[in-house]
Amino acid sequence: MTDTVNDAIPDNVSGNGHHDATASAGTVTQPHGQPVGHRRTALTITPAQLPDLAAGLLSEGFRVALVAGHDDGESLRAVYLFVAAQPDRRVELHLPLEAGKPHVPSLAAMSFPAGRFEREMYDLFGIVPDDHPLPARLVRHFHWPRGWHPMRRDAGDPPGFGDIEGPYPFRTVEGHGVYEIPVGPVHAGLIEPGHFRFSVVGETILNLKARLWFVHKGVEKLFHGRTPEEGIELAERISGDTAVGHTLAFCLAVEDALGLDVPPAACATRAILLELERIYNHITDIGALCNDVGHGILNAHAQHIREQLLRINAHLTGHRLLRGAIRPGTANLRQAPDLNQLAAIATDIDDIAGLALGHTVVRERFTGTAILNNQQAADLGTLGYVARASGIDIDARRDHPFHRLGPSFAVRTHTDGDVLARFLVRAEEIKTSVAMIAELLDDNLTLTPASEPSKHTGHLEVRAGTAAQPRSGVGIAEGWRGTITHRVELDTHGVLTRVKVVDPSFFNWPALPVALADTIVPDFPLTNKSFNLSYAGNDL
Repeated sequence: MTDTVNDAIPDNVSGNGHHDATASAGTVTQPHGQPVGHRRTALTITPAQLPDLAAGLLSEGFRVALVAGHDDGESLRAVYLFVAAQPDRRVELHLPLEAGKPHVPSLAAMSFPAGRFEREMYDLFGIVPDDHPLPARLVRHFHWPRGWHPMRRDAGDPPGFGDIEGPYPFRTVEGHGVYEIPVGPVHAGLIEPGHFRFSVVGETILNLKARLWFVHKGVEKLFHGRTPEEGIELAERISGDTAVGHTLAFCLAVEDALGLDVPPAACATRAILLELERIYNHITDIGALCNDVGHGILNAHAQHIREQLLRINAHLTGHRLLRGAIRPGTANLRQAPDLNQLAAIATDIDDIAGLALGHTVVRERFTGTAILNNQQAADLGTLGYVARASGIDIDARRDHPFHRLGPSFAVRTHTDGDVLARFLVRAEEIKTSVAMIAELLDDNLTLTPASEPSKHTGHLEVRAGTAAQPRSGVGIAEGWRGTITHRVELDTHGVLTRVKVVDPSFFNWPALPVALADTIVPDFPLTNKSFNLSYAGNDL
């Protein structure tokens, strides 16, 4: 696999992140694997079997949720997780590979996200996706040594960075009046590093390359050797504004692996925490979007509401970012949220949204700006409010539920795919979140108080019959940015041997340059905020 760069998205990529696999797959149907967890089956296959099985799953409405490399000692392994909704279904394909010659056939022509996962897997494990159309480094920048794959057991300590292999080969756009604008990776303000290279004529963006992974932290390797309880602190900090989403996905994965049953009251508490996190982040973005078009007073009101919500979080859990409330098998609140207070806040947020959209300058700047159409959003496999603003009806709260949903839940979608649509989805989801919290509290469930010790705070209990073998689990949760997926493996002692983390930003970052094509440079900050992607969640 060579370290070359070609930023073009393959032309044969189409809806749902894959091409129509029916013709190529023939009569291939969903494989029947061994049940291994919650609505999850696993099948061990050879690399030669992968393309047809993957094509069959994609043609039946599955999507690629993650691709993970594994070092099992004497051999390597690639794990492909496909998920589908209504009903919730999860299929894993396991490919044992020779450690000295780990090759898999690339699925990039079927699924754009799969192609990016493959590049990540090569960088970290040295597993080569044969015939990949974009065989470029993804995680490892060019000053990382060739042939060093940090997730391998024999990788050893990080070697010194080598000489940079020439300048990064950004795509060159030529023509009369075309010039480049480099932005970052160091930015003014509290923002993580990312480099944006604009090719521009006049003020119109012809091409944008977003280059990330300046601070790859080795988060997944930091989980190795920890117990699930010790992994919580790390999960809460994967992406600081998504403490609940990532912790929930991690706990769901651990519970799936260990066969832990979570009481309904704890599930309800988790759902409340997830919606509280959604509300405070959405109002932050609503204010920031207003600020980016010059309506600073609305941003000031929005930030005042955000502060109120953060104080509510601290009152309910002891932490402004809701850390410490979710643990394997349980979830805790000091007391139930004040519904009257939340209702008043929801009314204030509705007023802010109404004032913003009633202002002609604000609405005109939002409308038609940075359109990501439905086909593009589907091709790229986008998730969360980015996908829903482009008309894709996807939401893990419904598609992969961990608690009973009441009538107040609804997936909020718009079809225009512009900044306005992404603004509206956020505003409408806040209303849904407040209604869901009220409904959960009306279910007469006794929430688990923080003062009550959990039976799972000590060594986690394992369902009878599973302790003699390693176990795996998958957790899927709808964080405020979109679907979060964690996959864990534990040894016979209940110690984590592999944790694969997928933040929705991994899926959504490639959509930002697509939406910005033919947009003017001054609208980049507005568009970027309308996506509001996580650097930390991407640069694991």
